[in-house]
Amino acid sequence: MAYLEGKWGWTLLFAAGLTFPLMAGNDYHLTVMGTAYIFAIATIGLNLITGYTGQFNLAHSGFMAVGAYTVGILTVDHQVPFWVAFALSGVVTTVLGFFIGILSLRLKGHYFSIFTLCVGYIMFLVIEKWESLTHGTVGIIGIPAPSPIGGITFDTPLALYYLAFFWLVVGMWAMRRIVNSLLGRTFMAIRNSDELAESLGINLMRNKVLAFMLSVFYAGLAGGLYAGYVRFIGPGVAGVEHTFDMTMYMLIGGLGTLLGPLLGALAMPWLTQYLQFLQEYRFLVFGPILVLLVIFVPHGIVGTYLGWRARRAAQRTAPQRPEQAAGRPQTGTPTATTAAATATATGGDRA
Repeated sequence: MAYLEGKWGWTLLFAAGLTFPLMAGNDYHLTVMGTAYIFAIATIGLNLITGYTGQFNLAHSGFMAVGAYTVGILTVDHQVPFWVAFALSGVVTTVLGFFIGILSLRLKGHYFSIFTLCVGYIMFLVIEKWESLTHGTVGIIGIPAPSPIGGITFDTPLALYYLAFFWLVVGMWAMRRIVNSLLGRTFMAIRNSDELAESLGINLMRNKVLAFMLSVFYAGLAGGLYAGYVRFIGPGVAGVEHTFDMTMYMLIGGLGTLLGPLLGALAMPWLTQYLQFLQEYRFLVFGPILVLLVIFVPHGIVGTYLGWRARRAAQRTAPQRPEQAAGRPQTGTPTATTAAATATATGGDRA
């Protein structure tokens, strides 16, 4: 996995995304991967508030639904151009995230998670029951495909695939800049210890709300893109099971890492596809896998690897102990006399 780090690693992943259509067997595979890209964008946003800031948001799929319905309502009911509606999907979810963040982020730990779970359920009920606005359980049908840009149309699975891939690349680039900036370090300081971060002069409320807004901004854009991709949305997109799916992607890949949630979001949908013949029984496979990963690989695949690599680097660069530097034998290690006696008894080293 070392080759996946640094610029060469990201270049390799970028090249794999560009060439995937050459390996895809049919348009269905392109659609599956394109949808995975969209949910990867939302998962990257969830990772910012959960993995980097330490706040477990269970309303993330609700915000994704807000973005999707913003595009659906504006384009179908009000004939707003797709890209204008797409931009507004991010704005609407960010503004909503600001107000909900102010209310919820005064809570900590499980209380915050329970509050956001309730918020997500309220979003689902509003979408399902407010028929005059959201079309209720019927959903919104006939959402137009993304408008052409510079003569490039998005009316084929291949074009939609590359559109989703483009926004995933933009989202990953922006998130990498955020995480590696002073702002990202501030979020991680809050995650590690609220009290310590506050003692260092960090404004907890302001930075938590900012992290929440950035997180749901990703969810809103992913939802808006999803609406134009599948061209139909229903209340199910706000279901909490989608948040649990994204949480599973993070746990498998590695919370608080850039690469982990991306790999989890791109790999797990394919496992779901291959287990479709099990129908609902496929969760009998997912459940034990997730339990085993949480027990034996609690930091995820990427997180565990990075931790192992950091420990290995620390061992290599650790300074010698005083007795080693002075040439004195350590406890439990053979002395020079013992080593000489052993060499004599065994006939010494042979050429």
